[in-house]
Amino acid sequence: MDFLAEYASFLAKTVTLVVAILVVLISFAALRSKGRRKSAGHLQVSKLNEFYKGLRERLESSVLDKDQLKALRKSESKTEKKTSKKKPEAKPRVFVLDFDGDIKASATESLRNEITALLSLATPKDEVVLRLESGGGMVHSYGLASSQLARIRQAGVPLTVCIDKVAASGGYMMACIGEKIISAPFAILGSIGVVAQLPNVNRLLKKHDIDFEVLTAGEYKRTLTVFGENTEKGREKFQEDLDITHQLFKNFVSRYRPQLAIDEVATGEVWLGVAALDKQLVDELQTSDEYLATKAKTAEVFHLHYAERKSLQERVGLAASGSVDRVLLTWWNRLTQQRFW
Repeated sequence: MDFLAEYASFLAKTVTLVVAILVVLISFAALRSKGRRKSAGHLQVSKLNEFYKGLRERLESSVLDKDQLKALRKSESKTEKKTSKKKPEAKPRVFVLDFDGDIKASATESLRNEITALLSLATPKDEVVLRLESGGGMVHSYGLASSQLARIRQAGVPLTVCIDKVAASGGYMMACIGEKIISAPFAILGSIGVVAQLPNVNRLLKKHDIDFEVLTAGEYKRTLTVFGENTEKGREKFQEDLDITHQLFKNFVSRYRPQLAIDEVATGEVWLGVAALDKQLVDELQTSDEYLATKAKTAEVFHLHYAERKSLQERVGLAASGSVDRVLLTWWNRLTQQRFW
């Protein structure tokens, strides 16, 4: 017991010290950044053809013996010389974007800049591939993200959406804009529905003789509240708003994928890729790696990423948040011994 008490005391002191250091660093960063304008980000472009070539050459150098590798390089050199004598043919271009969506679709800011950049150069002969991962989130946030993708379609540039893990709810709202949707066999898709939930503690407040007044100007300014007493009329209006939003969602998906039996798939259910193919929620079963590696054989494949410059305060905050999350997750897993499939 003495050991546990000493260990708990040591742990408390350590955590206190770490928190104090983080507070000092964040305060220092805030003072430095005060009054400064937020610096603009920059567009990073990398050629994935070179990446795939590097992987292949690294494997060849490890697997082949010296004579085999020398013969292979000599053969490749001869092929390159023959090709260089011919008039070079313009290869089609593929622009690859990534969207890793949280509940606020925070990646939209980078996405809009990436799309603005590529539309200044891309033509209908090119292709845009979006590697999408999102379980959905706020209606207005994913509405804006979807509108950004619609710009690609409006410009006449082919858009392919690849889903390796999940594109549900707002994520599928984005995915449906693609002229072609490619899914990994066990990716999660669908959830074409709308949900809203909130607790209500009004009865608890009444039990302790606490009044909470909700004053509004406008009959439906506040339909349901956390602290006030909710009415049946307010619930009906809230449900009506959800139904209207759901209908708009269904209309949006139907516009871009008219082949869907929308009432069958817009139930809020999700399907794995193999089942989603039968429902016509996707067009092919394939991973993004396989699709892009195949494209790289005949096209120039460019990966675009708009990196926003973060202030020192933001970087320190993200580092601190990540460290705390890792500590808590490790502690929880050890405590519960949970395993996830």
